[in-house]
Amino acid sequence: MSADVAIDDWLKGLGYGSSEARSTARVTLEAAGLTRQGKQRLSNEKLARARAVLSEQLYLHCQSAECVQAAAHSGKLSVLCEPKPSCQSCGGSDNQRAAHDFVAAFGRRRLCIVGGSPSVWEELERLFGAQLELRLVDGTQRRTVDHAKADLEWADLVLLWGASELHHKVSMQYTNAGPAQKKKVLHVTRRGIAQLLAAGLEYLRRHSA
Repeated sequence: MSADVAIDDWLKGLGYGSSEARSTARVTLEAAGLTRQGKQRLSNEKLARARAVLSEQLYLHCQSAECVQAAAHSGKLSVLCEPKPSCQSCGGSDNQRAAHDFVAAFGRRRLCIVGGSPSVWEELERLFGAQLELRLVDGTQRRTVDHAKADLEWADLVLLWGASELHHKVSMQYTNAGPAQKKKVLHVTRRGIAQLLAAGLEYLRRHSA
């Protein structure tokens, strides 16, 4: 097994696909004393440190406006990534970016989503992981007043996903809540996870202003 790697190939694998991005990364590594000008290979024992230096100083991002903005606010030097899945903000996914932005605004709090399908719930659980407490409610199954009340008392925000599988008899258990509980309920008519979370993000920003 080789004890070193070709620097250019290694950088491409991290997302520094363009020659300009690799040049920026190389300058960063040289400044940290991990390589020198003209050297083509990097020892395996230096890879972890090299990766840490790049992560600390550079922010890889795609061309989407949201990700460019995230890079600008990162305090790091922004570098255009290639391919897109190496973007540190969205990972090449609109859903990932939307979840990242939502969690940043919401914090480690309790979110209840009423509606959606099993496959969508799996994706939401994957996107959020342990970043917040998540409760997912089947919008096609009968929900009693007591169950809805418990959801409202538990959650910091309830998203009623009207564009998904959500029966009116289920949603009305939440919309008919008292004034204090209604403040934390948002009815969303947009389709797709990214659009659902974007609506939630807009709500959070309005209520934090």
